[in-house]
Amino acid sequence: MPSTVKIFSGRSTKDLAIKIAKNFGTNLGNVIISKFSDGEFIPSFEETVRGSKVFIIQSTRPPSDNLMELLLMIDAAKRASAAQIVAVIPYFGMARQDRKDKPRVPIGAKLVANMIIAAGATRVMTCDLHADQIQGFFEVPVDHLYASSVFIEYIKSLNLKNLTIASPDMGGSKRAHAYSRHLQCEMVICYKHRKKANEIGDMRVIGEVAGKNIVLVDDMVDTAGTLTSASNMLIKEGAISVRAFCTHPVLSGSAYEKIKKSNLKELIVTDTILSKPNEKIKVLSIASLFSDVIKNVVSNESISKNFIM
Repeated sequence: MPSTVKIFSGRSTKDLAIKIAKNFGTNLGNVIISKFSDGEFIPSFEETVRGSKVFIIQSTRPPSDNLMELLLMIDAAKRASAAQIVAVIPYFGMARQDRKDKPRVPIGAKLVANMIIAAGATRVMTCDLHADQIQGFFEVPVDHLYASSVFIEYIKSLNLKNLTIASPDMGGSKRAHAYSRHLQCEMVICYKHRKKANEIGDMRVIGEVAGKNIVLVDDMVDTAGTLTSASNMLIKEGAISVRAFCTHPVLSGSAYEKIKKSNLKELIVTDTILSKPNEKIKVLSIASLFSDVIKNVVSNESISKNFIM
């Protein structure tokens, strides 16, 4: 008898999870999160998962409650005898802590990976990790999806002349190169020097941008300092327009205000994290990408067709 597929969601990614389940052809499973007066919480599956393939959807952006909620749901599914437990993590928090960049600091991404495996996940599905090598932190299969399959179609629909792809920093050059190769256009790189975390010292551009329509691509936008500084610099260097495509809209601190005041014509993000669309921010859903991959995983089919990068 084939295993039953059940899709559940934590509280941080409920809207996206509903879309994923609908595209898959089912409804979200019934899970209740009960809270104690001191803030402690406990998830409870209100239907059987015994022998089922269970997909638990939850982005792990701060606060850490979102990660803890995912861990508790995985543990609950394991103890309820689920046959397989897939942690679907659209946005994998702590991903910027993928190495020791100075003495006496943790590698947070590896620690989180260890906890997810210890909780009982048998597979992980995520999107646009901050660093590709984080896949190797897990001792189970990882399906690493890319929002480029959604973004590239939107870029093509803009019909921009003199299109040039830009990376907002040196670390994103591989991503920018993949976009430029697929779109058969030029590429430039913005070089930044940081005074400290979330604070940029100065920025320059490597490449020609005068008379070009620039598309910045990145995995996430947090304080928006890098993106807005890059867009302002590119316009100053003679670019016709600057748009930015960022998978994960963390948008903390004064990010919305920075974007509003910047030279960015448009910021396009996905719904891996719930954000507030406004006149400059457009949200594209990646629900169909996740639901298609879930279908292929369930039927043991290849998912390579879902990759552009």
